[in-house]
Amino acid sequence: MMNSTKATGAQALPLNTILSGDCVEVMNGLPEASVDLIFADPPYNLQLRGDLHRPEGSQVDAVDDAWDSFASFDAYDGFTRSWLTAARRVLKPGGAIWVIGSYHNIFRVGAMMQNAGFWILNDVVWRKTNPMPNFRGKRLTNAHETMIWASREEGARYTFNYEALKSLNDGLQMRSDWVLPICNGHERVKNDAGEKAHPTQKPESLLHRVLVGSSNPGDVVLDPFFGTGTTGAVAKMLGRDYIGIEREAAYRAVAEKRLAGVRRYDRDSLQVSVSRRAAPRIPFGQLIERGMLRPGEVLTSANGKSAAKVRADGTLVADGVNGSIHQVGAALEGAPSCNGWTYWCINRDGKRVPIDIFRQQIRAELAERPN
Repeated sequence: MMNSTKATGAQALPLNTILSGDCVEVMNGLPEASVDLIFADPPYNLQLRGDLHRPEGSQVDAVDDAWDSFASFDAYDGFTRSWLTAARRVLKPGGAIWVIGSYHNIFRVGAMMQNAGFWILNDVVWRKTNPMPNFRGKRLTNAHETMIWASREEGARYTFNYEALKSLNDGLQMRSDWVLPICNGHERVKNDAGEKAHPTQKPESLLHRVLVGSSNPGDVVLDPFFGTGTTGAVAKMLGRDYIGIEREAAYRAVAEKRLAGVRRYDRDSLQVSVSRRAAPRIPFGQLIERGMLRPGEVLTSANGKSAAKVRADGTLVADGVNGSIHQVGAALEGAPSCNGWTYWCINRDGKRVPIDIFRQQIRAELAERPN
């Protein structure tokens, strides 16, 4: 299933495609430094010993598939080193990776990530609101899983949409403990027999938070353990391109059917909050050049106490003081600094309008331009 490609050097990147085969071999066949973000949900190596039953005797549908079975810890470690090495090769210098696991594997994975050169940014605890109970009553209920978020190397620049995550969290800084339900109900993907298609399907809410926080529209997101395609489904909705790798034909079939029914959100809906530092810099003089303000117009301070005249070169003059909107504002207030964008206003139709409105208008126009 291939929808598009993106040229990377002499190779084309197979976008919005589920690739068949061993994830290490497939990743080694992709162009180097071609992927913006990786979300990996590798086998957990649960080391189950026999069937698991509920107290009344019914059998628990636990993870006992062949893909989660390894002969030893050494075998699992070798597998982990191989796929992490391949994953780091395809990441762009500014790319990042998320790996999710449980207590069975995440500590081994974390150590090998550091050994491979990744730089750990956070470990995030996904606390499940509705975890499966411990039926044997011999241990604590496993109510969380751990995700490791890492950049490709120490000091690398990576995407972090801080303001967007803060907005998702009702205006509070996003913490490293995420309280979200497990995948169930209408979201659980079923096979043709009406049974759950995959034992460890992740909820879309988890991927939504990961992708909104650490990628941008148009980015390429790779999932080397694609399963039923949750990463691809959320990526498609959020305007990211995805590449999935899955060796199990049954999972690929379910994922393709699922993705065919996913629709991308409209362009305006994909925009997220950005920090003021991240927003493009707009010189005040651009407002003059574009006729939003005219030389000779008078600006007044938000408190109504000061006034200054606009000059053709984008400076202001007032009471013998001239300079930028920030310098003149600071001088009139007797302050060491001043944000002229919020300090100065213009009269429009009898109303005092902050000049920052014009700056935001230009920024919105820039955001609408195609890449």
